[in-house]
Amino acid sequence: MKKTVRVRFAPSPTGPLHIGGVRTALYNYLFARRHGGTMILRIEDTDSTRYVPGAEEYIFEALRWSGILIDEGVEQGGPHAPYRQSQRREIYLRYAKQLVASNNAYYAFDTPQQLETLRKECEARGESFAYNHAVREKMDNSLSLSPEQVSERIERGDGWVIRFRMPAAEQICMHDLIRGEVTVDSATLDDKVLYKSADNLPTYHLANIVDDHLMEISHVIRGEEWLPSLPLHYMLYKALGWSDTQPEFAHLPLILKPAGQGKLSKRDGDKMGFPVFPLLWQSPEGEVARGYREDGYLPAAFVNMLALLGWNPGTEQELFSMEELIEAFSLERVGKNGARFSPDKARWFNAQYIHHMDDTALGELLVPIVREHGFQVDIALASRIAALIKERATLLGDLWELCRYLFVAPEEYDRATREKYWKGDNPALIADLTVNVLERLESFSTPQIEDAIHHWLEEGGHNMGQVMNTLRLTITGANRSPSLYDICDILGRDETLARIRRALATLGEG
Repeated sequence: MKKTVRVRFAPSPTGPLHIGGVRTALYNYLFARRHGGTMILRIEDTDSTRYVPGAEEYIFEALRWSGILIDEGVEQGGPHAPYRQSQRREIYLRYAKQLVASNNAYYAFDTPQQLETLRKECEARGESFAYNHAVREKMDNSLSLSPEQVSERIERGDGWVIRFRMPAAEQICMHDLIRGEVTVDSATLDDKVLYKSADNLPTYHLANIVDDHLMEISHVIRGEEWLPSLPLHYMLYKALGWSDTQPEFAHLPLILKPAGQGKLSKRDGDKMGFPVFPLLWQSPEGEVARGYREDGYLPAAFVNMLALLGWNPGTEQELFSMEELIEAFSLERVGKNGARFSPDKARWFNAQYIHHMDDTALGELLVPIVREHGFQVDIALASRIAALIKERATLLGDLWELCRYLFVAPEEYDRATREKYWKGDNPALIADLTVNVLERLESFSTPQIEDAIHHWLEEGGHNMGQVMNTLRLTITGANRSPSLYDICDILGRDETLARIRRALATLGEG
């Protein structure tokens, strides 16, 4: 019988969502959609000491911007609500006590000070301390205390945790959909804390196992930093009697620094000038971190770039729509090794998306950019401008500089262009072209302007490159721009002629 696919993305609201987290969400989403499954967003806020105000809302907005649609979650609701772990604490305590009752876990009353003393004593002997099968029956816990003593200490309010009782010698055999078979000796593992009385909340290990089971998760697709926890999670499924329904696991490779050594971090972005977060983030303390959205990236380009950081489609294709990614995605083509991040490649993806973007869609993005600089433009004109400039743009922030001359007449003229073209007969030719051609045109539109100038050039035997680059200097202030005929059409007769006359007056006869 085919398994119903249900996946979850389960971030902690401890700060901005790293692009590695967005990629994890994306792979879950692609897998779910590829198999007609369900995408769940669960907020894992059991670590109350690390909670950061605003982080949860940031996660929601980042996923929306990226086009990752959630089927069940905090905002959407669903049959397994609530989807915020802090609202499910009674559920976890019940299962923690069940583990104690089945002798798979125990109460531990050791204080942080006692544990720190033991660690220092071990370090002094050149050893490392581990709370495991070798020491647990000598510690201050329900394995060394009588049931009456345990009850008395709980009733009087002593602080406690519940630890998992890891078997002393068992081969834990696991399967990862990306890494294959993995075997770990339980003797190398410690007794992890599952629940804490201090805040009446579980740790990640218990909470995610319980929630994944109750929410009927079929596949856990997460970062490789959780691979060392997999043995414990396997043992928890076994101890709770859920081995037959436990999900399949896939641990994704890291996103590496551009140099290839170590996990990509905010520090790398700050140092090399690129964002590592999807959206701009401002911490409660006022610290600001750049975001791809605010840096001028299109969400589709951002997603396309992320999808190929760790996954190989098996073809030469690089540009994918979300629908194409869904159709092509498979965990079998996710690599084991880390994927090196390239800022240049990220910019390349964005440039490709801008270049291939529908003129009207790009025009809609251009309208508010132009308005921010104090000018009004309708969607028809913005779309036409977008068509002219998009091949030169890499980021959305480039659009204004690429079209600025259409709204602001040049106040100065590029020196190199001026020295190259504003000399000899060129100024006089521009004056003649203006008086005898441009001023006399009945229709000042692209086809008529182009035909008239070409006729004048041929009739006079003038050098087209010299004349057109000189004319471009007078109108735009430089020699780089799209079709000069379209520029004149957009500016209109009066503005075009005014700019030429101003240049002739300003630059003189060359």
